[in-house]
Amino acid sequence: MSTTNAVSSDTVSRSVDAAHSRPEGASDELVSAAGKFSEMLERIERARGALYEFHQLMGGADAMLDDVVEQLRECGQPAWAERIETELIGRNAIEGRWSFQIVEDFDDNYYTPLKDTERELRDDLMEGRRHVFEAEMKQSRRTHGHPHHTATPDSED
Repeated sequence: MSTTNAVSSDTVSRSVDAAHSRPEGASDELVSAAGKFSEMLERIERARGALYEFHQLMGGADAMLDDVVEQLRECGQPAWAERIETELIGRNAIEGRWSFQIVEDFDDNYYTPLKDTERELRDDLMEGRRHVFEAEMKQSRRTHGHPHHTATPDSED
């Protein structure tokens, strides 16, 4: 549904603008539940970022082992170089998987279905509007008329 649908002035007055206003008939509990789902997704986004950080750290660490092996050979330690080269370089992060495979599995089997469900819920119950709960919270907490508490960048109040 379009976010430009007609909404009552009461509904808009609860929010910072029409694009973030609650749909007609949406209860406080429904707005809260949709907001909680969105907040949960934000945490998953952070977890996903940490997983990508893990992936990059693992790849960089594995590449550093090449230098270790080379330096050990130069120092006359071929046995240690061979051990690290055969046992550690290219080792799976978890059974059968390098970190890129962990990231792909997470994205395909957890992140994407969760993100799709959040969007579908928002489209169905909030008319596609994002951050309705937060927009109402902002409206209730801001000091009307204060220049640093405007509802939107373009508003004067």
